[in-house]
Amino acid sequence: MTGGALRVIVVDDHTVMRAGVVALLASETGIEIVGEAGDGRAALGLVERHEPDVALVDLRMPVLDGVATTTEIVRRFPRTRVLILTTYDTDAEIERAVEAGAIGYLLKDTTREQLADAIHAAARGETVLAPRVAERLVARMRQPAQIPLTARESDVLNAVADGLTNAEIGRRLVIAEATVKTHLLRLFAKLDVNDRTRAVVVAMERGLLRRP
Repeated sequence: MTGGALRVIVVDDHTVMRAGVVALLASETGIEIVGEAGDGRAALGLVERHEPDVALVDLRMPVLDGVATTTEIVRRFPRTRVLILTTYDTDAEIERAVEAGAIGYLLKDTTREQLADAIHAAARGETVLAPRVAERLVARMRQPAQIPLTARESDVLNAVADGLTNAEIGRRLVIAEATVKTHLLRLFAKLDVNDRTRAVVVAMERGLLRRP
């Protein structure tokens, strides 16, 4: 370790991109690049050999992808923090990386200063997220949880969308009209609506209606 510098490895299957990240950090005080790898399996060997403080890991790589690599590093080398550095910012990619144990998620348009700050923060155990990633996570958290409909509730909902009255729904489904009303009340609660029209609109927005 040089002057107490943070030991970092860079893992990316794109040679030019990997070299660019290394060059970007070369002049940063307090950061020492101790290894590079082009795939996840090679990265695990580097972590075992160098015990870095932070591993900068891309998501899509051959042999062992970024999520699998993160999972293994977190399991086998808990002192090494994994910081994802990628071009992908979809909800699925972010969730998989976070669930695997990554302490941060950055995009490759991150500036040198932001990347250096993120490495130091990650080494301290702080969560680091690119602004766009943070926005996506917050927006997702703000979405109301969708409680799944039962098969019978789905039948009632589709009948409502067909314009049937409660009595007609009862006849179609061979259930009592009072039972139809009970299902409707549960539907309204699950969809967070107060009337039949709004229930159909929300159901259409969420793709809950069966259509030929």
